[in-house]
Amino acid sequence: MSKKLILQAPGADQAVLAQVAALANPRSTTAIHAHALRCDGIDLTPSLKAEIEAAAHAAGIDASFIDARLTLADFKLVAMDMDSTLITIECIDEIADMQGLKPQVSAITEAAMRGELDFSESLKRRVSLLEGLPVEALQRVYEERLRISPGGEAMLEGVQAAGLKTLLVSGGFTFFTERLQTRLKLDYVHANVLEAEGGVLTGRVVGGIVDAEEKMRTVQRVCAELGIDPCQAIVMGDGANDLKMMGIAGLSLAFRAKPVVRAQADVALNVTGLDGLLAILQ
Repeated sequence: MSKKLILQAPGADQAVLAQVAALANPRSTTAIHAHALRCDGIDLTPSLKAEIEAAAHAAGIDASFIDARLTLADFKLVAMDMDSTLITIECIDEIADMQGLKPQVSAITEAAMRGELDFSESLKRRVSLLEGLPVEALQRVYEERLRISPGGEAMLEGVQAAGLKTLLVSGGFTFFTERLQTRLKLDYVHANVLEAEGGVLTGRVVGGIVDAEEKMRTVQRVCAELGIDPCQAIVMGDGANDLKMMGIAGLSLAFRAKPVVRAQADVALNVTGLDGLLAILQ
C-alpha cells in the first residue's frame, strides 16, 4: 500500500522540512503551506520509518505516514476527547485548584491518563474531593482558564466546511461540553454529569461514568445514527481512556499525547496544532 509522508511544524520552513524529506527519497514533494510538506512515492520499510521519525523528532517536526489515497472526503465524522485535546486544560484539575487540591487531583489524573489507574475509580476519587465547592467555581474555570487548543478552531472550521459531523466525547463534565457545543457548533457531545445540591457540588457523578468503554460505545452510537461505519470516523485523544474509541476509527490521531497513546495511534501531532489534521488529509 502506497504511503504519503506529511512533515509539518509551526516554526519550520520548507528548507528544514526538505532536509528530513530527503531521507525518505520520495518520488515527489509538494508544499501544502509554508510549514507543511507532503512526500509521495515512498518505499517505506520499518527501519526507514524509524529513521525519519527520529530525524523529525530531533528537528521538532511532526512526521505522519498514512495511506496515500486517504483524504478528508473519505470521512464523515470527527470525534474528539475534550481535556488536553480540544482544550488545553484538564477541567477537573482546575476545579480542584479552587479547593486548593490541584496537586492531589492532578497526580490522580496523570496516572489515569497514563493507564496506571482504572479511569472510573480515579474519577470517583477525584470528584469526591470536590464536595462542597460552589457551582459558580465551574463558571470561573470556563471563563478564566479554559482555552481551545492551538489550531482547534481552524480544524473544526475545516472539517465542518467539508461536511463532516463533530462529536465531543469526554470523561470530563457536561458543564463544559455543553458550552463548547454552543460555542463551536458541535453536532454531538457526551460527558459526565456532576451532582449538585443547594448550589454546591456533592462530590458525586450522576448516572454512569464516561469511561473508555462508554467513549467507544458513543462513537459507535453516533456512527450508527449517521448510517456510517466507524472506519469513516477520525478519532483524536491524548490519554489511555481514549484508546478504545481510537481503536475502532478509520484514522486515530494522538494529540500531544501520553506515550502509550502515541505508540498505538495512526498519526501523532506533538508540536503542530489540531489543524495539522487538515494537512495530513489534504
